[in-house]
Amino acid sequence: MKPKHPIIALSIVALLAAAPVHAGWKHQGQQLDSYTSQPITSEPLSLEESEKLTFMREEEKLARDVYLTLYEQWKHPVFSNISSSEQRHMEAMERQLDNYEIVDPVMDDSIGMFTNTDLANLYAELIAKGQTSLIDALMLGALIEEIDIEDLQHAIADSTHPDLTQTYENLIRGSRNHLRAFVRQIESLGVPYTAQALDQLQVEIILEQPMEQGRTTRGRR
Repeated sequence: MKPKHPIIALSIVALLAAAPVHAGWKHQGQQLDSYTSQPITSEPLSLEESEKLTFMREEEKLARDVYLTLYEQWKHPVFSNISSSEQRHMEAMERQLDNYEIVDPVMDDSIGMFTNTDLANLYAELIAKGQTSLIDALMLGALIEEIDIEDLQHAIADSTHPDLTQTYENLIRGSRNHLRAFVRQIESLGVPYTAQALDQLQVEIILEQPMEQGRTTRGRR
């Protein structure tokens, strides 16, 4: 990660020491999640997969909570719209935790409440930065989405379960769309956008592509 935001960057690195989780698995079945068309298998997740799934659940909550709070500050619809999407991402992660019988770290769904104390501290840090100006808030949103994309890329690379992989792929598609939405708002204010966490070339490729449509399997069995 590039050290353009040293405080945030150091905090994000620390987040990989996520709260303990308990791995397990769902008995074999053919249940389908709305973020994946892949059947859930009986094979348990590895410890690493379990930890990443648990972390992603709270990372999606972090994004939702930050956007809800920044919407109250700035009343910009982009924060409200994307917070609703982050809520769906949270729910997708919750379903996967339930599928594999892993303890949900979201014990309290209130804004700013996290099991992971590093995430709780990071939330306060991000809000303080995002309340200084609208452009700072929009840049913060773009940074969160870049970090989310990076973390999802790692989770996809380490996943050995097709249903979990497809869920992550749907989430990363959403995060790319969120990044495009934030950058569009930033540039509409006359501010050029430079990558904050990902490689510049990767960000440019994402921004050059149109909004993506995700697969939905709602109603399928």
